[in-house]
Amino acid sequence: MYKLIAIDMDGTLLNDQHEVTDEVRSALDEARDRGVKIVLCTGRPLAGVRRYLKDLRLEDEEDYVIAYNGAIVQNTNTDEVVFKQSLGYDDFRSLHELSLTLDTPMHFFDAEYLYTTNKLISPYTVHEAFLTKIPFRYTTVEEVPADIAIPKVMYIDEQERLDRTIAAIPAEINDKYMMVKSAPFYLEILHRDVSKGNAVKRLSEKLGIKREEVMTIGDNGNDLSMIQFAGCGVAMENAIPMVKEAADYHTKSNNEHGVAHVIRELVLV
Repeated sequence: MYKLIAIDMDGTLLNDQHEVTDEVRSALDEARDRGVKIVLCTGRPLAGVRRYLKDLRLEDEEDYVIAYNGAIVQNTNTDEVVFKQSLGYDDFRSLHELSLTLDTPMHFFDAEYLYTTNKLISPYTVHEAFLTKIPFRYTTVEEVPADIAIPKVMYIDEQERLDRTIAAIPAEINDKYMMVKSAPFYLEILHRDVSKGNAVKRLSEKLGIKREEVMTIGDNGNDLSMIQFAGCGVAMENAIPMVKEAADYHTKSNNEHGVAHVIRELVLV
């Protein structure tokens, strides 16, 4: 029996209108009523998750959320931090300088804001701020505080240009950080120890839940590590090929209530 289901949000839990359908909501409610722990596991900042946690009633004392692709694991009721791993100021300077060298826009986060140093603000920064409902600010490099804690940095650009940037990133930078492509126009850069898979592992260990009792559901490159970790890794029909190849089970697309389908097929039986 599955005791924990970790679910990606964009392209998985949410349809293309960024909604949780009634079918998905009903399946989640039934699973939770049977004692299954539902954990949203997303690249979004915490600010971009809270309204969904409230809407899905995932704010009880024993509820948790995984945000920033695993950089933060937190209790949704008490705000107790189970795990947190951030980048520092030196990482910011290094990655910012590389973004200039590669002619690729960049933005980054702290606990409250999304920041950009680009005077010509990228539409992908605007998109991220709108999607996640996190306020964003323009800042100069000199204004960034030396004690900043950065859950993640993102290189952002049109797909073809971003793919060229990824190919040009030096090997020593690739080795130093965890890099995952979460959308055709987003490359997310995190501390080397951060991934959704590591976060799900840490949380399941804290809760005394065995790996084979964990189900994970996702669609994109940042979901691959948790798909590989879980006892049952589930790929959406709209998932990228490498996620489908790694998955134990394929469900319907995010526009066809795929999360509800797999829960009813494998959990509510």
